[in-house]
Amino acid sequence: MSDGKEFRNIAIIAHVDHGKTTLVDELLKADDNFDDRVGIEERAMDSNAQEQERGITIYSKNTGITYKGNKINIVDTPGHADFGSEVERVLRTVDSVALVVDAYEGPMPQTKFVLKKSLELGLHPIIVINKMDKPSARAEWVVDQLFDLFVQLGASDEQLEHLNTPIYAIARDGLAWTDEDETQKDITPLLDFVMEKVEHAPNDTTKPFKMQIANLGFDNFLGRLGIWRIYEGVAKVGQEVFITDNAGVERKGKITEILTNEGLEKVKAKEALAWDIVTIAGILDIYVGETVSSIESAEPMPPITIDEPTLKMEFLVNNSPFTGREGTLVTSRQIRDRLEKELETNVGLKVDFDAGENYEVAGRWELHLSVLIETMRREGFELQVGAPVVIMQEVDGVKMEPIEKVSISVPSGNEGAVIAALGKRKGEMTNMIEDNGIVSLEFMVPTRGLLGFKSDFTTMTKGEGLISSSFEELAKYKGAIEKRARGSMISMENGKTMAYSLFKLQDRGTIFVNAATEIYEGMIIWESSKDQDLTVNATKNKKLTNVRASGTDEALKLTPPKLMTLEEAIDYISEDEYVEVTPESIRLRKKYLREGERKRGGK
Repeated sequence: MSDGKEFRNIAIIAHVDHGKTTLVDELLKADDNFDDRVGIEERAMDSNAQEQERGITIYSKNTGITYKGNKINIVDTPGHADFGSEVERVLRTVDSVALVVDAYEGPMPQTKFVLKKSLELGLHPIIVINKMDKPSARAEWVVDQLFDLFVQLGASDEQLEHLNTPIYAIARDGLAWTDEDETQKDITPLLDFVMEKVEHAPNDTTKPFKMQIANLGFDNFLGRLGIWRIYEGVAKVGQEVFITDNAGVERKGKITEILTNEGLEKVKAKEALAWDIVTIAGILDIYVGETVSSIESAEPMPPITIDEPTLKMEFLVNNSPFTGREGTLVTSRQIRDRLEKELETNVGLKVDFDAGENYEVAGRWELHLSVLIETMRREGFELQVGAPVVIMQEVDGVKMEPIEKVSISVPSGNEGAVIAALGKRKGEMTNMIEDNGIVSLEFMVPTRGLLGFKSDFTTMTKGEGLISSSFEELAKYKGAIEKRARGSMISMENGKTMAYSLFKLQDRGTIFVNAATEIYEGMIIWESSKDQDLTVNATKNKKLTNVRASGTDEALKLTPPKLMTLEEAIDYISEDEYVEVTPESIRLRKKYLREGERKRGGK
């Protein structure tokens, strides 16, 4: 039985900045029920504040549109490998993926990460070549690159066939077309293609209800929410269900709310049909991978695997002299409660609470963890975090570490410095191509070697280089890597920085603070030009006398300081340093504030 409505479930996948979220905006406007008078905001699916500020998608989100009387559920996925745990799960909810690729850049490293997951699940990607209005667009070359990538990833003949019928698009202008289209009018050719090429999902409502949880949400009134596609039957509000966990243990529960997607809104429904993607409430201990069914002892769905974290960081209470000045949540208990709440929905995160008051937080990559830290500081938390450490693995008694494939584009003439820098970090160059004044480099680099590299890369390329990376493999440990060749200048006094002192010291390194900034002993205020730490006094002012001489009263010209962002600070610090994070400030400091303590700690 069915109500006559057909369902199509697709995920939009792409590398960062290839136009994925903009394309979703245009698809929302093609909804049969879209009201032009209301409209939608640009990048409507990126509703999180950090997503809007960073210009990236962090959390997977699903929406639904009605097209020609049928429902198309669309899942917008992150393009960063840092949030791969989001992508891995939602791909199990869809019947196909739309792979959006820039018409000039072609497939990038993080395109490969998500595409590989899609092909392994047997999905047949729809190819969307976006930004066709670029003067440098080269669609045929992009298709050739995609073919090589598909073959490399082990695509089947059926999956390769889709490369013969790409969709061309200018998402920003709401245009899509195929080779057969004579005119470019709107985005509907893409939706017609989806309805034609993506197989209609069977929505038999006569079978017992069955679904598996792929994603989690949280509501202050409803509690934990489970999100997934219904495989069989009908889900109803008030329905008694049986939940089978990932270990095969069964328990009872009850559905109290069902939310379906209509455009950007989640709408309450009394029931939902098979193959729709819905959110259910009422099962407060629901978790990813668990099977929910209306019958007892139902056969559980295949388990959902999530890649293990690759980096870990130390989170601890802020114990600097400035603690409590800017934040309202400053205790170890409050930090622990917040991390426990994060584990409710962030399944790619792991936290070790057994290390006393210093919590070990493990995530996928640096950006994954920095987003959590930024969220906490915006909520009023004060905390300190240590340097990220790569998590090693042991395979058959051999120490293994993650290796990343790094793609770099730099103006001709800068490649030598990049090659030398990555060589010191155990990187191996696998390819180099020069085209039209731009040198493209590919490296295989241990994840450890990339920690702290991005800020150096920006400096050595004067901000004109592009770098992206994705996990490639586990390989035998490559040996020790020196993370930072330069030391820190550390304040020896409490007080305010004086322009006179900064002027005298500025030739000795890179300044991190402005004049008249409050500092404390042990706080890092400079990056030294030498390879060792130095202790300096930046609070000393010029001594005043009644003697005047030529040049004595010239104005001091200070070099503008480098005020670090959270990511840059995490990237910079060494193992004996912390980043102090508050709602208003990012400060760098030594773990031991007093010089005597640092000497004893070093021993």
